[in-house]
Amino acid sequence: MKKMSQHSNLKWLWLTLIFLLADQVSKYWVVNTMNLYQSIEVLPFFNITYAQNTGAAFSFLADQGGWQRWFFTAIAVIASVIFFVWLFRVPKQQQKLAIALALMLSGALGNLIDRALFGYVIDFLDFHLQGYRWPTFNIADSVIFIGAALMIWDSFSQEKQRKHSAKA
Repeated sequence: MKKMSQHSNLKWLWLTLIFLLADQVSKYWVVNTMNLYQSIEVLPFFNITYAQNTGAAFSFLADQGGWQRWFFTAIAVIASVIFFVWLFRVPKQQQKLAIALALMLSGALGNLIDRALFGYVIDFLDFHLQGYRWPTFNIADSVIFIGAALMIWDSFSQEKQRKHSAKA
């Protein structure tokens, strides 16, 4: 096994910690200052709205009998382990991928904590425009999305680099 010092991408775990703390502190604030479904208008297109999601993205499987709590908890545990191990093993030159993994790890852990403690995920970021409302989400969901977007960008960058190297 390679020495941990050779895996400088573990240095990105500070991002995991920062966003995990931001996620949990913001959820704590919402739960302790708002009533369920209460909404506070921040901007004409953005509210802070306290919601509890027992399902997955877009409340998928939210109306099930409770088994989904343990299913989604298990998925979050598995995803967290995969993200951490992958971050540990990714070559140190692949900084975008390392940052993406650190962000996705943070989001997976943030939602895992909610599911394990409460049986649901606390959501509160509520965007709407001209009658269209995006499903309410949280900081953990946001960093998972940003991490996934970074991972896609990295994969295209890597492909472009491979094609360029093959021509040389």
